[in-house]
Amino acid sequence: MQTRRRHLIGLATTGSLLSLSGLNARAQVSLDTAKIFAGFAAGGTVDVTARRVADKLRDAYAKNVVVENRTGAGGQIALSALKTAAPDGSTFLVTPMSMLGIYPHTYKKLPYDPVADFAPVSQAVQFDFGFAVGPMVPTSVKTLAEYVAWCKANPTNANFGSPAAGSVPHFVAELFGRAAGLDLKHVPYRGTQPAIVDLMGGQVSSVSGPVGEFLQHLPTGKARLIATSGAARNKFAPTVPTYAEQGFKDLVFNEWFGFYLPAKTPADVINRLSAAIQAALAAPEVTDGLAQMGLEAKSSTPAELAALLKRDTERWAPLVKTIGFTAES
Repeated sequence: MQTRRRHLIGLATTGSLLSLSGLNARAQVSLDTAKIFAGFAAGGTVDVTARRVADKLRDAYAKNVVVENRTGAGGQIALSALKTAAPDGSTFLVTPMSMLGIYPHTYKKLPYDPVADFAPVSQAVQFDFGFAVGPMVPTSVKTLAEYVAWCKANPTNANFGSPAAGSVPHFVAELFGRAAGLDLKHVPYRGTQPAIVDLMGGQVSSVSGPVGEFLQHLPTGKARLIATSGAARNKFAPTVPTYAEQGFKDLVFNEWFGFYLPAKTPADVINRLSAAIQAALAAPEVTDGLAQMGLEAKSSTPAELAALLKRDTERWAPLVKTIGFTAES
């Protein structure tokens, strides 16, 4: 009898602990709805990143997680909206590094402070840039050196498109032109895809943009990648040599997206969201989905993201000065 009594007490205790555990788990998901701001249009890499992560955060972080596209001013609208959001964990944002690390060097005045107004949560993805040529350039041109020679022989066609003036791919191609002794004319677009359309139509000779933006077009042969910007060959275009491999050793660049909360968000909320995002980015369906866009899922702690932004902000300051670009120029 005593043995059976102890067994029943043990079952009751275990049941109570499981019940409490369930209550604690539900308590962790205390938010009914969380919003992720994306500063760019639906279907782009920022939007896709937000939606892939949102799918995994439902129930893990909030009962419902929705993505709101707050577009405009090159991502500044979304950041301005986050700045004034309640610091309770219900509203956060995913943004490219540029809006926080490069804009302070190109705009005289921003509607936000990149450090004081936001709380870093986790890195989201990283990606390299590619340099591609199109039908305007002979198919015999397969390397940067050959493209440089062609441009010098055809100076009126020495131009490149980028997704926007002041974007990282704009600056990477500007630095390439300077290093190669070329006067490459910049043609800014509103996004990489419109630039690639003109590339394939023969309106521009080359385009600098995220590697993933070119992938769907490579099988046609009308867009031909001849360089990538990473420290090593890009996993999504492994046959394409890097800028560094082709003699431009200083042209090693990539970019990242990061998740941020409003400043003054409590540390426990920041850490809970960071842990949930890190788990989401480790899920195979998220990793595989992002890879289709040429994005490599990569999470971090809040402290690691803060250090990453500091490093890139300091790196780009002298480079932007060298290029001489300002948002008003």
